[in-house]
Amino acid sequence: MYSRIAGTGSYLPEKILTNHDLEKMVDTSDEWIVGRSGIRERHIAADDELASDLAYQAATSAIANAGLGAGDIDLIIVATTTPDMVFPSTASILQAKLGIAGCPAFDVQAVCSGFVYAMSMANLFICAGQAKNVLIVGAEVYSRILDWTDRSTCVLFGDGAGSVVMTGSEEPGILATKLHSDGRYCDKLSVPGWVSGGKVTGSPFVQMDGGSVFKFAVGVFEEVAHEVLEMANMTVDDIDWFIPHQANIRIMDATVRKLKLPRERMIKTVERHANTSAASIPLALDESVSAGKIRRGDTLLLEGVGGGFTWGGVLLRY
Repeated sequence: MYSRIAGTGSYLPEKILTNHDLEKMVDTSDEWIVGRSGIRERHIAADDELASDLAYQAATSAIANAGLGAGDIDLIIVATTTPDMVFPSTASILQAKLGIAGCPAFDVQAVCSGFVYAMSMANLFICAGQAKNVLIVGAEVYSRILDWTDRSTCVLFGDGAGSVVMTGSEEPGILATKLHSDGRYCDKLSVPGWVSGGKVTGSPFVQMDGGSVFKFAVGVFEEVAHEVLEMANMTVDDIDWFIPHQANIRIMDATVRKLKLPRERMIKTVERHANTSAASIPLALDESVSAGKIRRGDTLLLEGVGGGFTWGGVLLRY
């Protein structure tokens, strides 16, 4: 038994915050933000929208596009860094909103690599015969954990959700996966706060060493690409579309240069979505599928890198 993507979906909150809007909130400029990251705007969740609400919208779209009903889903995995609450999991909350009961549901916390981690886990469940139709959602409300006075971080992130349904297949869909983590870098990108005694201890906001993140991301993106290609006995020339985590256009451009991959084969949504962490890859995937850019039979390379540091890649035939 193999696994393949049967349907995709996504959701972006209605509110759009542009760089020019941010110029009125913090000491920054559109020119500076675009030059450093490639970002021009991002979506911001409404005050009453939670990660599970964004996840629900993306999930229902993916389930419908897969030609399934909610009752056909037998495993739910939500990749998120911004859960609705400490517990229960956002996946369990999403399960209730979908009207599903009984199947396993859990969250994956690998920050911006979360969706790649979740896809790898879903593939293992399906190939082991433990699940047939797996719903995977990357959902984030990063606007809740940003210090809107810190111009080095608040301009980089946005909110959104993307989803896929993976199903069992007689033909290979997932060709290779590889996951990594190195906790020695855990202080380079973090939210170093926690709940204790009814109060937040430490900082509840994103903190980042931008230079360290950039150097590390470019290096591991190249390495993990070659790892999954070697596992599948393929080369860079076999890649039709490269969908990296949409964090920073400079990281993305540096990666395709190192891989010697034509830039036109890279999917780019960072300009309009900013960094949506675990949601960025499925958002870019669904947008490209919906636009007819990605078609059945195309070979895709998905890569994520995030706090931890965590990183990984999935090579698949769509």
